[in-house]
Amino acid sequence: MQHLKITKVELFKVPPRWLFLKLTTADGTVGWGEPVVEGRADTVEACIKELETHIIGHPANKIEDFWQMIFRGGFYRGGPVLMSALSGIDQAMWDIKGKSLGVPVYELLGGSVRDKVRIYGWVNAETPEELAEATRKRMADGFTAVKFNAVEKMEWIDSLSKVKQAAAKMAAIREAGGDDLLIGVDLHGRVHKGQAKAIAKALEPYHPFFLEELVLAENNEALKSLHDYTSTPIATGERMFSRWDFKRILQEGSVDILQPDLSHAGGITEVKKIATMAEAYDVAIAPHCPLGPISLAAALQIDFNCYNAIIQETSLGIHYNVGTDLVDYLKDPDGFGLRDGHVSLMTKPGLGIEIDEEKVREAAKIGHSWKNPIWRNPDGAVAEW
Repeated sequence: MQHLKITKVELFKVPPRWLFLKLTTADGTVGWGEPVVEGRADTVEACIKELETHIIGHPANKIEDFWQMIFRGGFYRGGPVLMSALSGIDQAMWDIKGKSLGVPVYELLGGSVRDKVRIYGWVNAETPEELAEATRKRMADGFTAVKFNAVEKMEWIDSLSKVKQAAAKMAAIREAGGDDLLIGVDLHGRVHKGQAKAIAKALEPYHPFFLEELVLAENNEALKSLHDYTSTPIATGERMFSRWDFKRILQEGSVDILQPDLSHAGGITEVKKIATMAEAYDVAIAPHCPLGPISLAAALQIDFNCYNAIIQETSLGIHYNVGTDLVDYLKDPDGFGLRDGHVSLMTKPGLGIEIDEEKVREAAKIGHSWKNPIWRNPDGAVAEW
């Protein structure tokens, strides 16, 4: 397919903290991707520029071939930077392929298995009372599921006070939301193994939907004992970058929900494979997505197609989105059709959204230099953020 050979690669670093990729083919078909590591946008941009010699001239429809070439052809493989760069390119290629055939990406993966996908909204506040109010606002907007950060900076083994603070936050959200509200709890890898059981036990009476990153991904071997200790589903995966990273925790039976990120874990091509692996182990997926509209659109294609997808994160109204929110770069602000805490089956070709390129180009003139904060405990030692 000569007309689908890629002829142009463009990158746009846009507020609040995103990096967009535009691929153009010989016949003018355009595909969009979102290749970024939060806080390392320039690094991923440099990686894509290094890969440009492989991108230009490659047929956009030969997605699997490109994926294998980039993953295996560089000898050193994996990791957040390379896999995030590959993720964005992969998204853009699927967008092109869907548009060239006039169908949504999920149709090319085997079709849809559901008519709508439940999403959750972030609630972020310092006090239990503020979290309860934020929860009520989300529910008034139609959300039936929320997620919050249960802890802030933590010592390696911390005080009873910190444990009680986490429980008080959870209790406030449960009281405000009632028994039907799904409440995801993000520990963000801030809790070390020695503290994790106390946190899990304190939160358990309020029936969290899941405990996310209860320990850091590099300490996933601890999840087996934690999984056997609590009745709360264990979730992890945002800092895991390929099916090989997920293989061991599936084999160990130490996780209930995988959370691969479509902008980090190899894009649509790889996350589909991760989801299929998870299904074989009776494990659900809930794609991670605190990023922008292209990453979310890619995740939704997986959600519509994969039987074991149970819920989708979105960054709508998230605390990171200062000045620019999820839908601001779409031609249609209602492009995702968010209704009553769900996204209905998307029917437009490719990734299913239309990017406002003029707005993207203007925003790229401003750019961003977003970095996550560096936290330190009272003794001066660095704390996990």
